[in-house]
This record gives sequence, C-alpha cells and structure tokens, in this order.
Amino acid sequence: MRAQNQKLWLAVAICMAFLSVQVFAQGGPPPGSQPGDPYQNQGDQYQGGGDPPGRVARLGYLSGTVSFQPSGEDQWSQAVMNYPLTTGDRVYTDRDGRAELETGNIAVRLSATTDLTTTNLSDQLVQLGLAQGTLRVRAYDIMQGNSVEIDTPNAALTLLRPGSYRVEAYPDDNTTLVTVNSGDLEISGNGFSQTIHSGQSVKLSGQDEVQMADVSNPGSDDFDRWCNDRDRRFTSSASRQYVGPYVPGYEDLDQYGQWQPTPDYGQVWYPAQVPVGWAPYRYGRWAWVEPWGWTWVEDEPWGFAPFHYGRWALIGSRWGWVPGEAVAIRPVYAPALVAFVGGPSAGVQVWFPLGPRDPYFPWYHHSDVYLRQVNVTNVRVNVNIVNVINVRNVENIHYAYQRVAPTAVSTEVFRGGRPVARETVRVDAEAIGRARVIAHPDVHPDVRAVHAGAPETHPAVERTRPRVESRAPVYNGNNGNRPGAAPRGNENRPVQEQTRPAEVGRTPANGGNNPPATNRGSFDNRGNTENRSNVENRGNVENHGNDNRGNVENRGTPDNRGNVENRGNVDNRNLENRGNPPNRENPQAPPAARENNPSGPPTRGNNPSGPPTARENTQNNNPAGQNRGNGSPSGPPTDRRPLVTRNPAPQQNPSFSQRQGAMQEHPGRPLEPQQVDNIRRGQPAGPMHDSEPAPHNNQANQPRENNSGASHNSGSSSQHGNESRGGKEKDDKKPR
Repeated sequence: MRAQNQKLWLAVAICMAFLSVQVFAQGGPPPGSQPGDPYQNQGDQYQGGGDPPGRVARLGYLSGTVSFQPSGEDQWSQAVMNYPLTTGDRVYTDRDGRAELETGNIAVRLSATTDLTTTNLSDQLVQLGLAQGTLRVRAYDIMQGNSVEIDTPNAALTLLRPGSYRVEAYPDDNTTLVTVNSGDLEISGNGFSQTIHSGQSVKLSGQDEVQMADVSNPGSDDFDRWCNDRDRRFTSSASRQYVGPYVPGYEDLDQYGQWQPTPDYGQVWYPAQVPVGWAPYRYGRWAWVEPWGWTWVEDEPWGFAPFHYGRWALIGSRWGWVPGEAVAIRPVYAPALVAFVGGPSAGVQVWFPLGPRDPYFPWYHHSDVYLRQVNVTNVRVNVNIVNVINVRNVENIHYAYQRVAPTAVSTEVFRGGRPVARETVRVDAEAIGRARVIAHPDVHPDVRAVHAGAPETHPAVERTRPRVESRAPVYNGNNGNRPGAAPRGNENRPVQEQTRPAEVGRTPANGGNNPPATNRGSFDNRGNTENRSNVENRGNVENHGNDNRGNVENRGTPDNRGNVENRGNVDNRNLENRGNPPNRENPQAPPAARENNPSGPPTRGNNPSGPPTARENTQNNNPAGQNRGNGSPSGPPTDRRPLVTRNPAPQQNPSFSQRQGAMQEHPGRPLEPQQVDNIRRGQPAGPMHDSEPAPHNNQANQPRENNSGASHNSGSSSQHGNESRGGKEKDDKKPR
C-alpha cells in the first residue's frame, strides 16, 4: 500500500509540473525579464520562457573516423563518445566511419561518408538534415504531439508512426532514395505531398518540382545488419523497465552493471569493474555546450544516462545510480547533476555529485517550471524534492556528498576540457565540507572546451553548413497531415519489420580488387562523369584528421551557409532506369550507394576510389589541400542545393568567438536567450537579467591545494555518509 501511495504521489507531482508549463506560458514572461525583451517571443531554440530543451541526442556509438562540428562553429573536431548533441550540431562519418545518435525512443545511425545536422532538437521536434550519405532512423515510439523530420536536398520526410526508415542522399545526382522497412512516411516538397508505406522504396529527384518513382525494394547490406543488431540491444534491454524508454543510453547499462533492489530507493544500478577510488563525475571531462554551458562528458561507454538523469547514492561501500521513476513522461536532461565549491582564486575547481535528496540548481537561464521539472522527473517516489528546491539558495542545502566525494582539478584543466581523472589534485575534504557552495565555477571556457577537448580534424566535406529552405506541400485527400497537425505519433501500432528480398548475385565483401559494393537498384548509364574532377579543388585529403592540419586555407566562413561545393557537370546520367532490375553480375555497372563493410568504402558507378559525395580530386595535385571545401580556387560556389524542410529551421547559434566578449562579465555562465538574440542581430549582447542562487566569488574557506600536487585521491578522505537532508544516506564506508 505504501509503495502504491508513493507512486501515486510521484505521478501527481510530475503531472502538475508539466501542466504548469501551460499556466506559466499564459501567465507572462519568465522571471527577470523586462517589457519588450525579444526573448519573450523566442520560438525556435528556447521553449517555455527561454528554457533549454529537455531532450538531447546522445552520441552513443563511434567507429572509424567521425568528425563533429558544434552549433555555430565552422571548425571540425574528433567526435567524442557520450557527447550530448543539440540543435545545430553536425556529424560527418568518413569512409571508414559509422555513428549512432539516440534520444532513447529514437535511434539515428549513419553509414560511411554521411553528413548529418541535428537541425532542431526541441521537446516537440526531432529535425535532421541529411546533406549526403546514408541514414537509418528507427523510431521505437513517437510521443503524441511530437514530430520526426528528415530533410534532404529533394524533399522533407516526416515519420507518421514508429518504424524503421532508410534514407540515402546523392546530391551529385540530385536524387534521394527512401525505403520504408516498417511504418509510414510522408514526403513533402514544393507543392508536393505523398505518403509511402511499409515495404515501399521510392526515388526522389528534382527540387523545384519533386519527381517520385517507385523502385524495387533492395536487399539488406552490412549496414542494415549492423543497424538490426543495434536495434536488438534497445528492444531487449532489461534496464528499460527501470529507467523508461525516453532516457538515452539505458541500453548500455545491461552490459556494464547490474540492478539490485534497495529498501530506500527501489531498483538501483551498480556499475561493474570500476577502479579503486572511483566516484561519480571523476572519469571524464568538462565541455562547454550551449545553452547549458558547463557540461559533463563521461569516459565510460555506459556513462550517459547515469550522469544526466537520476542521482547517485553511496550504499555501503558502493556507488549506485538511482534513476527517476520509470513513467510515461520524458525526463528532463541536465548537463551535470553536481554542485560546485571553490573559485579561480584558489587555482582549483571542485565539484561533488548530488545525492537522491539533493536539489539541482541550474547555472543557466531557466524558469521556475523548468526548475521543478528537471528535479521532479529525475528522483524517485520517496524523495520530496519539491520542498527542497523551494529553499532557492545553494548555500542553505545540507548536501550528502560534499565531504564524501569531491573531485578537484586545476582551473586550466577545467577550462580546456582536459580529461579529469589523471589530473586531479588532492584537497582537504573537511575544508571542502565547510566551504560555501557556489552557483557555478567562475571559469570562462576556451575554444577547446567547445570541442570537448578533442583534437581538430579536417574531413573531406565542406565546413559551411548546408542551406535550408522551407517548401510548403500540397494536401490532396489523405496524402498526409495538414499544416499544424501533429504526425500520427499516437498511432503506435506494433512495428513489424519487413524482410528485404534475398540477396542474389551480390558482390562478396572481399571479392575482386575493388572495394565492397552493394547494388541498390539500377542507376544505369551513369558512366559519363568525366568532368567531375574539374569542379573541385580539394587537394590531397589522405591526411585529414592527422597531419597537415594547418593547410586548409579559404575553407569558407560561417556566414556563407549556402556557398558550398559546386557539384559540377553531371549531365547525361539517365536516372530513369533506377527502378529496373540491376545488373548484379557486373558490380561496376550500377553505383553501389551503400557500404557493405565498415572497413572499406562503398563504390558508386565506375569510381572505385569511393563515393562521389566524399571523393578526392585525384587530377589536381594540390599538396597543401588549399580551398578544400570551397569548391574552386576563386571562391565558394553558390549552386549547392539546399535541404528542403517542412518545419522552418531555427536560427544558427552565434559562434563562440562572437559570444566570448559578452561572457566575460559573468565567467562560467552561458548567455541568456535575449543576449544571444541580440548578437544574432549584430547588436551588443546587453546585460543579464537572471539572479543567481549564490554569489559568484567565494573567498572564504576556499579549498587548499596540497603540496603533493596531482593526485588520484581527491575523494579518499573520511566518508561522512550520514549527511543527507533526510538522513537516509547512512552508509559510512569507503567507496570502491
């Protein structure tokens, strides 16, 4: 009976928190705003009075060479596992690369030479921009009122129900191949709207006038089989029953730990094989991710869900993760569930994990509604967090693990996004326990933190992002949803995967001297591509990501969003025969638009060196790699086709260099929405309006850095487990 009452209490609390979003939206602007503030009407990246989105996409799998470009930036860096992707981020997989993004209920998988932008990741919309390459999207569930959209150079694709979808974009040929393995999908463009169903494959061409042709359903390839294996990890995960389907990374918990019941918290997850002295938020790095600012990126492959949702608890001598209640409401993502102690004057930065009864106070712009949501959705039934967050001052909270598990590093390690574990410094845990908790570290990030401290890369793709254009569809009869209507996400009929036709006469993965190829339909008569090498000046790109990183002059600017690669003369390609049965005995006749082996690139047409979407200019000897990504020495061309969208894309974030000056006034704190909007308009950022729960500079009782210097024992002081607000953390043994 007690357990039932507790669950009922949590359900009521969560419902009230989410219903209050509407009340807050109707009741006026968020706290701290002034009449006429432009961010009162922000409707793109900031929802609900300027609150950050509650949803992110976890970068959950990386193989081969994968590059990452943060929102607002034009520099590529090496992608980092467990990085939280948000609106405007961009990922590129090289010819040996694969990657997976996931939001819990939606998995997005990239094959080789794929250029993908997370155009919009809001609480209601997952909008992806596929400029080139191959994408598989598996929607395990689509919440009612939510939309999933894939934008391509030919049309916008809207998922109408859960299912499995494959999209291949060939910008050089101005075609897109769409396959629905299960589910329903609407294709919309300029005056065009059509719905296709499970088992159908179509080829899209044109843009101003979209042309659609049915093609034969191609067989599975190695990329499909890998995607199916990844799907099984999600659908068979035992952790889903304890965490819920909307927490990214739950599927990795099965392999790296175990669930055990506890009297205080119910089911708790314990990581396996952690090193001696392991503590939460010690084995990873700090990154600067807008709009949250300082964000923790954990090293372990399982290290996403337990560091952005729920709370950690020291139970006996073991650290266990206590998730929020597994209910049918998406929990709100948090950049790091920690509290900070110290300041730059001490030369070190100190933080510690929050316990199950400790409130989380965001250090970025947020409303009262957001404060309740991010706490209530990440705790269990017997934690009355609502009363605790009403304290509104981080200094008046008795934190459970302030003395137990502090981690400290030098300010420079923190500022640059460097790995923490090998550069921790020893601090006096008792002094940390007496020190004042601060709202956030007074540390201004450098550009390395924007890239999570990862090294720079130079993939064979343009720095400038694809341009987007919104094209209104027409609606005839039952050809899809009308504008303003939510996709049929509530029609969560069981997903029945359609088996592709048997592979007949497929080229063996290691057969012949050419890279592996898969024949997806017949793109006959594509051989006349002699002029392709004359439209780019990419130079030698064999060393992208390694050497010669400085020789990449004239690669474009962030303002030239549409001025990217001239795809050149691709006449005489007769694409009308794509739906005809392919010539499977001749692997060079049709192009292989898919990868069949992650260690080798696919081939297209008669180009055995790789797909033209990421080809090298082998006829122009430019050893320095100059103008790579600009298309020609004379400057970036302007005829790259934009991505067609159904939902207008939000405005791009200002770059870090544009924001850097305005951030100096409040080091360590991201700009507020109205400041970002002012910078977008070329105006001064203006002042911040929000008040903080604690003052910035804390000079009293600062932690003292021990003369022993770098150490791995910052959390090895005596454990005072009976320090929590509710007195439940009664374990006083050393963590292991």
